[in-house]
Amino acid sequence: VQLQAFGGGLVQAGGSLRLSCAASGHIFNSYFMGWFCQAPGKEREFVATVRWSGGTTYYADSVKGRFTISRDNAKNTVYLQMNSLKPEDTAVYYCAASRTITSWAREATAYNYWGQGTQVTVSS
Repeated sequence: VQLQAFGGGLVQAGGSLRLSCAASGHIFNSYFMGWFCQAPGKEREFVATVRWSGGTTYYADSVKGRFTISRDNAKNTVYLQMNSLKPEDTAVYYCAASRTITSWAREATAYNYWGQGTQVTVSS
């Protein structure tokens, strides 16, 4: 599985961005497709994930109510709609795919495939 993320950019606080992650190769129904972010000097953090089959979603507390993860199975694409952006959301955002079980779906170490990352910068 190869992943390509795009859609990042510079936006003012309170603005919105939509990230996309296009996957090539076979995505099994049991896969989770997730988004993680990494700010300078910090560890990679969980943002959101969606189960490929059924669409069950999980979010980090910091983004609940502001971000929405979704997927288009026909296009093999996962989206992250980011609203009400804050300067602390500034980071490189990575999409990832995992064959893991639900209890590990928030753990970066459980993800087997990673995209190249896209920069999101939120100005105050």
